[in-house]
Amino acid sequence: MTRYVPLAETGDLPKWRRPKALLFLMAFAMPIGFSVWLALLNNFVVEAANFDGRDIGLLHAIREIPGFLAVGVIVLIMFMREQVLGVISLVMLGLATAVTAQFPELTGILVLTFISSVGFHYYETVNQSLQLQWLTKAEAPQMLGWLLAAGSVATFLVYFVIMVLWEPLGLTYNAVYMVGGGITAAIAIFAMIAYPQFEAPHPQLKTFVLRRRYWLYYALQFMSGARRQIFMVFAGFMMVEKFGFEVHELTALYLINLVVNILVAPLLGRIVARFGEHKALIFEYTGLVLVFLAYGGVYFLGWGLIVAATLYVVDHIFFGLALALKTYFQKIADPQDIAPTAAVAFTINHIAAVSLPLPLGLLWLVSPGAVFFLAAGMAATSLCLALLIPRHPEPGGETRLATPLPSPAE
Repeated sequence: MTRYVPLAETGDLPKWRRPKALLFLMAFAMPIGFSVWLALLNNFVVEAANFDGRDIGLLHAIREIPGFLAVGVIVLIMFMREQVLGVISLVMLGLATAVTAQFPELTGILVLTFISSVGFHYYETVNQSLQLQWLTKAEAPQMLGWLLAAGSVATFLVYFVIMVLWEPLGLTYNAVYMVGGGITAAIAIFAMIAYPQFEAPHPQLKTFVLRRRYWLYYALQFMSGARRQIFMVFAGFMMVEKFGFEVHELTALYLINLVVNILVAPLLGRIVARFGEHKALIFEYTGLVLVFLAYGGVYFLGWGLIVAATLYVVDHIFFGLALALKTYFQKIADPQDIAPTAAVAFTINHIAAVSLPLPLGLLWLVSPGAVFFLAAGMAATSLCLALLIPRHPEPGGETRLATPLPSPAE
């Protein structure tokens, strides 16, 4: 029988069954399936289905459609709890990943990518909502940093195993996909059985929420989706197409990146807590402008492999500061708005993510460097928007253009 436990009473539970422990378990489980899929993707699609820039753009456009449809979470939470939806989504991600290599043609890859993406994006939507509901405003920046580190540890383990064992054991795409996806699904099923249902103090609205005072958050989410998509689609693809990386070599790059992120992620949480979302996001977007310009230099100035690989690692460090966008919203939001706004924000984030990959894939065929210069322009736009975030955001003081609401009389 399902047990329901209010957050205020979770201190009586064993530490491993408390909300934070569940957040860490899910943060560890999701990257196992997703990282296996991502680590093998570029090599798998080139070898199995002869993908070119247009095909990889189409694949990522399909992959982002469920993110665009993340508002469907609002409908689903009318019938099931967010916590249940989160673990079911993880099971879907794991199972779809597990059978990916059994359909080595364009249609099969696209269908399974869509199914796994439904699991990934719906999990991410719900997970963000649960994080902001279960963590206090004071502890959120630091805890989000540690959760990011937990996900990096899981991804590190995946990449390390692939890098070390791929050639010596003659691993196949099918074996690695089956094991990685299966582990994610198994952990999700365990989480469904072993944990009670946690009751947040503020019931979430189960309707579509689009508030004018959240406009800056929506705009930042839109730009985040646009520039992130360019990195997700083309940075790894560049390493395979331009520099001829094989599976174990590309995985080694991912591994170096993960070691850096494991060490840096908790520090990023402290940076946001210490300096605030305004300065953290300005620093992130300034860095991303420079990184994307440098990516363009790989093509137009002939910079080599070492530069490209270094940029890949630095890029990820800056993207880690995106946790500041979550804490910014937590500070300005009405508590009951968190779940529906998380769904709306994911949809806004993926408007560009759905529409950009295919045309950018076609642009890639003509000028790969131009794709990265376009990303630099998007990061510069995000920088301009970040300048409008107040030092101490709050309801009524969401932007520097707003006048904070007066405090009630004592």
